Amino acid sequence: MDRRGETRRLLIAVAGAAIACAPAVAAGDLPLHAARWLPADRQAHALSYRPRECLQPVRDPQRARRIAIGRAAFRTPLLLGGQAARAGLSCDSCHRNGRGNADFAFPGLSGAPGTADVTSSLMSSHRGDRIANPVAIPDLAAAPTRLKISRKRGDPALEAFVRGLIVEEFDGAEPSALTLDAVAEYIRVLTPLACSGGEERIAVSSYLDDARAAVLAARYAFDAQDPAAARLMLGSARTALGAIDERYAAPDLVRHRQSIRESDLELAAIQQAIDAGGDDVPVRIAAWLARLPRWSEALRRDEASSLFDAERLRAALSAD
Repeated sequence: MDRRGETRRLLIAVAGAAIACAPAVAAGDLPLHAARWLPADRQAHALSYRPRECLQPVRDPQRARRIAIGRAAFRTPLLLGGQAARAGLSCDSCHRNGRGNADFAFPGLSGAPGTADVTSSLMSSHRGDRIANPVAIPDLAAAPTRLKISRKRGDPALEAFVRGLIVEEFDGAEPSALTLDAVAEYIRVLTPLACSGGEERIAVSSYLDDARAAVLAARYAFDAQDPAAARLMLGSARTALGAIDERYAAPDLVRHRQSIRESDLELAAIQQAIDAGGDDVPVRIAAWLARLPRWSEALRRDEASSLFDAERLRAALSAD
């Protein structure tokens, strides 16, 4: 099999999908973007369930804000940039909810499911060695004895590792100091001590909560006078809205897609306001958050008619 050709076709196919709110997929396409890097026999389960997040609560409000920024950055392809962003891959794609991903199988990047080549020439012009040597994707909430990088606070090893992953492994842009610190802080509080075990169902509330948390994180970053991080946080919220949008693709759910896309457009407008140095950004963020419960309640009511319903999703995947 021509793995390089297969990989190129995959990248071309996914590059056309918007990272935020993508339009409904065309007939014959996989119904959900993430299905493209999952084995066919695992798609239905992997797109309906995910590992529980093992996030240790913190009492320090300033540290909690940094963790919120890191968590949102972890969930958007915009952090990685380059080919990963074009393909729609985020840190969360390989480390679902900060864990591992035994089902990840990206052509040209993975060997067996659950592996990834961290020196792939596909993703990196810095570390690419043109040798296929995928390794198992680690669980970031694994026991300390299984961790290769120190997570002690004050030890810069984790920040250096995260920066290398973004800038060298994925050819991404240099992250802001706040973003880099925040992602490292998020990883530090992933611990087996906070694990409740098992899986959780992926629901519309999962992504609505992520969108809300990311917009709140945008306010935190804006208050910290880091416009680049604030913009990234809004991008993460738009990523979450895009994940909802594609699951409400049925013709009779068009009103919900309209609500999602109007909300997405306002986030894009706030990003533009940040770029322009606008002083109304906090007010606009507050207004977006105030409107969220009103339009999202309708999505919750019709969730059973969307591809958040496991049986509907299974049928849609089988029809492909």
